[in-house]
Amino acid sequence: METTKVEGMAREAAGEAQSLAGDVLGDAGMQLSGKAKALCGRSQELMADAAVVARDAMSDKPLVVLGAAIGIGFALGALWANNRE
Repeated sequence: METTKVEGMAREAAGEAQSLAGDVLGDAGMQLSGKAKALCGRSQELMADAAVVARDAMSDKPLVVLGAAIGIGFALGALWANNRE
């Protein structure tokens, strides 16, 4: 397991604990902060998973990934050029 994913899991657990403490103490700010921290940790875990999938795709089918990257680059360039006018 990657370090980033482990950090995300730890952040998610800490956020859930903080949210639970906010529930028990009746502190809405602590509860909201805990939920935000838990969501941040979960998103960090998902990004680590996405990095693994991208790495696997790159090693299995490098030309498909390269083609997708070129297509996305052209699309973003066209959108950027369109916004400049």
